[in-house]
Amino acid sequence: MINIFSLVAGIFITGVAAYLGSLMLSKKMALAAGPLGHLTLPGIALALIYGFDVTLGAFPFVILGIILIWLLEMKTKLPMEALTAIVFASGVAIAFLFLPIDQAEAALVGDISKIGLEDMIFSICLSLLVFVMLIKAYSKIVLISISEDLAKVQKIDVKKYNFIYLTMIAIVVALGVKIVGGLLTAALVAIPAAASRNISRNLFEYSFFGIFFGVLSCILGIFLSQLYGLPAGVLIIIINTAIFLITMILKRGK
Repeated sequence: MINIFSLVAGIFITGVAAYLGSLMLSKKMALAAGPLGHLTLPGIALALIYGFDVTLGAFPFVILGIILIWLLEMKTKLPMEALTAIVFASGVAIAFLFLPIDQAEAALVGDISKIGLEDMIFSICLSLLVFVMLIKAYSKIVLISISEDLAKVQKIDVKKYNFIYLTMIAIVVALGVKIVGGLLTAALVAIPAAASRNISRNLFEYSFFGIFFGVLSCILGIFLSQLYGLPAGVLIIIINTAIFLITMILKRGK
């Protein structure tokens, strides 16, 4: 029987992850969620060892990583994706110092079947928070990605919105570990957005189809997981990939 709490939480998480992915893809940052997902591993390990929610364990570590990246970007002027890669490597190394081997699978690929009522409510609230933040900041972050100088001319606080952007990524990554663990979080944001870009004709369709593909892959993944006893997170990623390949064929057909 499908856990309704897992299904509802998964729908909200994958939906907002795909919406964020449409922004990250335009900023060429879609893969940044991967390193940040790896950065959550120490927190996931602690959560598994002491028996508390993996999102609560992951969130402090990914927020710390985000703050470090934000500060380093201002100090060094290095690309954000390069700094992300530097910071995440330390997180992975620390995680495997004390991650229990028998719980490594749950940390790496997630286990959405264990989500309860409180976890579902927490996931919904954070997902809605990110969604509202995205709606309000979307156009400004896109303009910053096009030209920071132009954004400054429009009196947009570039540092502030870069921090907001990184914070949204941190929240989505922390939520994503419930579904796909710390190993595959980049796929939740990157693949639905990439599939949507293949068939979209305008910005609205780009966002809408991204969310639709993310949610569809979640529903099908959880259903097939119950049917065949396979990890839901892995199936969600595989379905996302299949959708992407289908949209590629449709794009070529046009």
